[in-house]
Amino acid sequence: MSTIFSKIIAKEIPADIVYEDDLILAFRDIAPQAPTHILIIPKREIATANDVTAEDEAALGRLFAVAAKIAADEGIAESGYRLIVNCNEHGGQEVFHLHMHLLGGRSLGPMLARK
Repeated sequence: MSTIFSKIIAKEIPADIVYEDDLILAFRDIAPQAPTHILIIPKREIATANDVTAEDEAALGRLFAVAAKIAADEGIAESGYRLIVNCNEHGGQEVFHLHMHLLGGRSLGPMLARK
């Protein structure tokens, strides 16, 4: 599997990286949907949430710890933010490398349109 995220991890294409360690990479979305829109990804390639195994527990736990750190660093922790993980086509997943969206910096409204 090779995705744009794999290329960002390998530093083959540039990204505005805000956090990196041995398990996780976080960078600013190139088409932000909120004033703060950061993608947080495991460095190990996991296609979807359906592909998570016990081996991934440390990295996925770290996703949430990193999200909290970034939210504090970005000044949005107190006012609030949203974390989103999409899975497959109907879930809105576009890049098939598991990733978390961290969005904030303004009121984000309801999660889904009410009908």
